[in-house]
Amino acid sequence: MEAHEIAETIHEHGEPEEAHAAPTHEMFRRLTAIYLGVIAMLLAVASLGGAEATKEMLNANIHASDTYAFYQAKYIRQTLYQISAAELELLAGGGSAISPNDNAKAAELIKKYRDTAARYESDPKSGEGKQELLDKAHEWEHARDHASAQLPNFEYAEALFQIAIVLGSVAIVAASPWLVGLSGLLAACAALLTVNGYFLLVSLSHAVAPVTH
Repeated sequence: MEAHEIAETIHEHGEPEEAHAAPTHEMFRRLTAIYLGVIAMLLAVASLGGAEATKEMLNANIHASDTYAFYQAKYIRQTLYQISAAELELLAGGGSAISPNDNAKAAELIKKYRDTAARYESDPKSGEGKQELLDKAHEWEHARDHASAQLPNFEYAEALFQIAIVLGSVAIVAASPWLVGLSGLLAACAALLTVNGYFLLVSLSHAVAPVTH
């Protein structure tokens, strides 16, 4: 058999395999491309959750700090009223040091200062007493800590989704199913982290900057 006949025979036997392989690779690439589209959508969801958690954490931290500052201002003013009331009580207790008329005015001021100091301690009506402000500050701290606990889940999920997309893209070029499998494993972990970010089923450790008060 001549060389060109051998080449023709190999070509004839090879054509069906190539014709079969091409559609298989094309289908693999299409399915992988659809898979990558889904992963990209999940990445967007994780990114949105991370952005919202960051915004909530910063906002709550600012409100907590402002509330503690307001609490400190109330404490200072309350202390001033208490000192003023104590000074007037000492002055009024001097007997002849002030006239009876001034003594009545002093008693009136003492009552006013004491009532104001008591209102600064707790004022449920306005919600701006020290006790109410302290409760509000604790609520803001809780919101901050909750958002802070959510954030690492979204950060890790974004990183894993991005790696999964890269591996999936390489798998399309290399027509490698095992790369798609590895990409899918990472994407599954990222999806679990995203769900945990929204619902906090498991808490991940994450440092929180304390509010100075």
